[in-house]
Amino acid sequence: MATVTNIQDLRAIAERKVPRAIFHYADRGSYDETTLAANKADLGALKLRQRVMIDVSDRSTATTMIGEKVALPLAIAPTGLTGLFHGDGEIHGCRAAQAAGIPFTLSTMSICSIEDVAGAVDKPFWFQLYVMRDRAFSASLIERAKAAKCSALVLTLDLQIQGQRHNDIKNGLAVPPRLTLANALDIATKPRWIASVLMGKRHSFGNLAVRKESDSLSTLSQWIAGQFDPSLSWKDVEWVRSLWPGKLILKGILDVEDAKIAAQTGADAIVVSNHGGRQLDGAVSSISALPKIVEAIGGGKSEIWFDGGVQSGQDILKARALGAKGCLMGKAFLWALAAGGQAGVAQAIEIIRRELDVSMALTGTRNIEQVDASVLAL
Repeated sequence: MATVTNIQDLRAIAERKVPRAIFHYADRGSYDETTLAANKADLGALKLRQRVMIDVSDRSTATTMIGEKVALPLAIAPTGLTGLFHGDGEIHGCRAAQAAGIPFTLSTMSICSIEDVAGAVDKPFWFQLYVMRDRAFSASLIERAKAAKCSALVLTLDLQIQGQRHNDIKNGLAVPPRLTLANALDIATKPRWIASVLMGKRHSFGNLAVRKESDSLSTLSQWIAGQFDPSLSWKDVEWVRSLWPGKLILKGILDVEDAKIAAQTGADAIVVSNHGGRQLDGAVSSISALPKIVEAIGGGKSEIWFDGGVQSGQDILKARALGAKGCLMGKAFLWALAAGGQAGVAQAIEIIRRELDVSMALTGTRNIEQVDASVLAL
């Protein structure tokens, strides 16, 4: 068994274990992938301030996110097609996150349905919503999330129109996965994945199974493609707020003016995010946008979170130093799930928690709540 010391080790295992089309779906970005690269480069460019001879014998990474206690300031981001990376992937991911003391977010475009996950775990999870052209169906998803006792709703704002991801087109990505001459050999070399996913119970969009279009996969695909709605506006956020009585998180803010409007909605948290470099290529990195948004709306009712390349404890430490209350992890979660299922996700969370703890100690920080810009070598 390969020795795993960091998230990149899990990524390498994932690349071997799942078909190329599935791996690239998580791994790659849109168009020329300049924003994807910037997410990583700009995080790496931030340097930490080493401190010595400070008593750091008693440390804590624990904090809260929207009032929920968390073992470290990290939540699993909503990721589509999660159950294609490992059979029943959403269930395994949710169990691992909850055991580690961090929140899990289920995507609208999940393979396991809201009800599947709710029936398999003992604690509430978060649900992510896309407001679709079919507003009645979107409303029904909110009702299902309420029935499942989801503790927060994550409303994604930055997918009115889908950015083109060249690799998904070239790889012929399909849901459920289908054999073609181009991918048959690749899939044939992944017997464990075949047993886990292709021969498993769930391999299509679980939350959409109630629609009549689900009887025909081609019709369902056409319906999904036509559901992203370019007419969405802030009025739709008000509409969602009127239907959802619980905690509301707005994800996909990258601009200061948008952040100000989002804060005025009374959202419990605002996620600074460029969709993992998968939407507008050429946009700024999430970490470079974070300080300006914190300056503009920090201190208000809405917590500010960071999403965009979190793959280590140091990434979390840097985001906290720039004002983020919490972070979301997407790509690294999918790599870990593909590499080892529930155990892989648990391992990834522990790797990140351990690195955060050590990095705090070496910057002279005893408690995550003490982290501010002073831990950076500016």
